[in-house]
Amino acid sequence: MHRHNVNVSRRCWAALLLVGGVLPLAIAGCSGKPATAPGAATPAAGDTAAAGGSSGPKRLIFITNGDDPFWDACNAGLIEGGKQFDVGSQGLRVVMEKNNGTAQGQIEKLRQLGSQSDVAGVAISVIQAENVAIVEEMKNLAAKGVKVITVDSDVNRDTFRDARPFYIGTDNVVGGRLLGTAAKTLLESRGKSSGGYVQFAGFTDNDNARARMNGFKEAVGGGFKEVDRMSDEMDLSKARDNVRTALVNHPDLVSLVGIWAYNAPAIAEVAMERGVRDQLTIITFDAQAAALNHMAEGKIDAMVVQNPFEMGVQTVRLLRAMHTGDEATVKEMFPRRGEPDGDIYATGLRLIVPAGESPLSGEKLETKNVEVMPLPAFREWLAKYGLSSS
Repeated sequence: MHRHNVNVSRRCWAALLLVGGVLPLAIAGCSGKPATAPGAATPAAGDTAAAGGSSGPKRLIFITNGDDPFWDACNAGLIEGGKQFDVGSQGLRVVMEKNNGTAQGQIEKLRQLGSQSDVAGVAISVIQAENVAIVEEMKNLAAKGVKVITVDSDVNRDTFRDARPFYIGTDNVVGGRLLGTAAKTLLESRGKSSGGYVQFAGFTDNDNARARMNGFKEAVGGGFKEVDRMSDEMDLSKARDNVRTALVNHPDLVSLVGIWAYNAPAIAEVAMERGVRDQLTIITFDAQAAALNHMAEGKIDAMVVQNPFEMGVQTVRLLRAMHTGDEATVKEMFPRRGEPDGDIYATGLRLIVPAGESPLSGEKLETKNVEVMPLPAFREWLAKYGLSSS
């Protein structure tokens, strides 16, 4: 994927103002260029800030791991955060840059930002937790005074925790356990006490994928056996082929588990294609619009949904505070800083279940950071923010 030009012309913004400057247009940007949070200063084409000069607003930049509707919800949160925390008045603007789904893409983006003097802060969803080159580029940015945090997907905390001071996002082990508990409850309600399952993800060595899969395995219990973990390298065709292969190699599976957002529709569609939906409990992470439609049609049994919108809001809150030296806000977000896992800000989880009665309804799965929500109520929440997925 080509690196986006971060400038938006005055002509484009004027056009937006003439049509009312509505938020969805701000998210999409003009001429395919990435969005900038409303309320933040936006330099015109040719502004020296865009070329790495010293004048103009400083950028807070969010680097994704790939391109998925999940990031549209996060970008909406960045825009909301820019408004809530009035970054424009502090000489800041917020930009999302979507990576091309490769580690090399993130490495190159980080290197490019290191040569640009208008970069105040960087949030990155790390695509490979053990990638030394990504870690080194993060440290290089920090050495130049850029505030660097991880969001959604962290570095390997055992070996590279010093690459960033803070992480914002899901507690992925807890998320995996929640999905495993839901799977066990559903399977037992259907008379199953044993059987095999396969987990699908973009990369099995990614921090959030591995944590979710390990949490799932722990919670679903020893009666159910993990027979494979299959990676697709964020190739949507391969994601579907992986499901087909799993069904051929393991014809007695009782469950299929989707770990990344696009795995959900891949599983649901292939299960229907092969006529095995009734034999399987299908449980997934995240909520693509297609996956929500599949759940409404009875093709997905439950999904654990993160809150990328809140990740975006809190990213702006933290990077602004770090840049301006607002230690009170940092302390409020991380009151246990210096203690084990005191550098983690959890944005909460929802367990989405189909409309009507469900074995998953009720309080037994509710915890401090988890809400069980029927699909219709979740769609109402999405509509409130003009979102189609999460």
